[in-house]
Amino acid sequence: MNLDGRRITIILIVCAIGIIYALRLLSLQVLNDEWKNRGTALTEKEVIVYPSRGLIYDRNGKLLVTNQTVYDLMVLPKDVKPFDTIAFCELVSLTKEELVSALKKAVSWPNVRYKPSPVIKQITPPEFARISENLYKYPGFFGTPRTLRTYPQSIGALLLGDVAEIDKREMDKNPDYRRGDYIGKSGIEKSYENELRGTRGVKYVFRDNLGVERNVAEGELDIAAVEGTDLIATIDAELQRYGEELMVNKRGCIVAIEPATGEILALVSAPTYDPNLLVGRARGRNFNLLNTDPQKPLFNRATQAQYRPGSIFKLAQSLAALQIGAITPQTRIQCNRGIIGCHGSHSYDDLEMAIVHSCNPYFRGVMQRVVEGDRDKTSRFKDARIGLDIWQGYIKRFGFGSNLNTDIPGVKSGLVPGVAYYDKWYGELQWAFSTIYSLSIGEGEMLITPIQMCNLACIIANRGYYVPPHTVKQIGVGGLPREEYRVRYETGIDTAHFTTVINAMEKVVGPGGTAGRVKLKDIVICGKTGTVQNEPKEDHAVFVCFAPKVNPKIAMAVYVENAGFGGTWAAPIASLMIEKYLNDTTSNKAAEKLLLESNFLNR
Repeated sequence: MNLDGRRITIILIVCAIGIIYALRLLSLQVLNDEWKNRGTALTEKEVIVYPSRGLIYDRNGKLLVTNQTVYDLMVLPKDVKPFDTIAFCELVSLTKEELVSALKKAVSWPNVRYKPSPVIKQITPPEFARISENLYKYPGFFGTPRTLRTYPQSIGALLLGDVAEIDKREMDKNPDYRRGDYIGKSGIEKSYENELRGTRGVKYVFRDNLGVERNVAEGELDIAAVEGTDLIATIDAELQRYGEELMVNKRGCIVAIEPATGEILALVSAPTYDPNLLVGRARGRNFNLLNTDPQKPLFNRATQAQYRPGSIFKLAQSLAALQIGAITPQTRIQCNRGIIGCHGSHSYDDLEMAIVHSCNPYFRGVMQRVVEGDRDKTSRFKDARIGLDIWQGYIKRFGFGSNLNTDIPGVKSGLVPGVAYYDKWYGELQWAFSTIYSLSIGEGEMLITPIQMCNLACIIANRGYYVPPHTVKQIGVGGLPREEYRVRYETGIDTAHFTTVINAMEKVVGPGGTAGRVKLKDIVICGKTGTVQNEPKEDHAVFVCFAPKVNPKIAMAVYVENAGFGGTWAAPIASLMIEKYLNDTTSNKAAEKLLLESNFLNR
């Protein structure tokens, strides 16, 4: 090989070595973050700044949900030096096994040695003040402040919801969250998570060769946390509190809604619990206790319990039949108690008095006219299929069989059985009106939720429309609710048809009516009692109503499980709640005392 050939060979070797080094440096410094992270971690520390979650107020400005400062004790594994574990465990109230477990977890992920991990979460300020005085002895351990929810009114647990650390399933659905973040788990906290959560900030801390920490670039690179948006809830805190007191030692619920707006004024599910039980380090233990309680305090009966509607369903039956043209207000039907049982001294009512007397044979006859109609009657089986389909379509206009598009998580839809349902159970052309007539009086397979029944009262109060029930009045103080809660849903029932039904409901709460004992002196209540069969136990007491008759301000549904007659137990609760809301006081102290002292839990 001549001289020129050797020179070219040497140049190629040098170039190859240079390319190899360049590629390696590119891999280490640009393509691979590991060494970059290690280098940065020697001098800089990224501290997450958690935002304050938005506050929640009631409709009158009373604070329902606020924040308190707590501290997470963090560890940065690469900074930890040999230390007295016994003294440290005594300082922070950990066992040695718990400390070892926390440190193992801190180094169990790639590059986590260079990122802080929690050792103890949610330490109260007094506890952390005691700990922080001695943390200088333990390099690598430091505190990070964050906020924890607290509920100063101690009411509305299921309505307001709760907040807890995000789990893996939730992180997979929400990539903006990271391990250790908190998220709304139920109620308003869950439905309005995006508004309440705020935005995390970042603080960069520089550590010199002497271990002294100071802000990087005098804090110019820091990103400030953005606080969450405050919410004005629709509920009235005092009405909610009063409802919870009336329902102590009972199973059931109260739903109160402002008819014109769909704003939920109170949502009581009983038994209930103090929402502060699901806050802080005791959350896990308390949740397990509540979850295994046989009275099911975590179950929202107002939105998830599916009951037979009973006699209050006759209101919807009346309006549907009037719109279809199957009856008129003057239609009279014989009270034939040989077909279906009834009560009271009546025999041949028109529609208004049939509602007042809650006449079962009358409404059986009403539904028969809807289902069988004036068709050619070539086959009662075919007629029943056609008629039931028509009936189901009208009943669903009242929001039955749907979740009402509320902002409450987990609302059940109930059941409005139709042709497909009965075909499945009995076979096609194997059933007729005689199979399904129990639907006419709110029994049989029909299922509704209390919030749906309160929504029916809103529709009647509004004479034909409803706004989806919702829990937030303003997003941001002075703001508006979500757009979908400013929309009216029309039922398509003529306004004129409501007159007869409303007049009947007024008489129910009048002299001689099934709820006559709860009539108020200065407020006209329009209502309907119900007693829902619950064999072999005591029946459920039910009452729906609205008030006043003119320009209604509140609609209600009350369910008291295993209490018996609706007029005896559910109606008095509604009457007291209405008076409390409209007059800020109550006059029937005897009824109030009886309800506060009554106990139906063992029935």
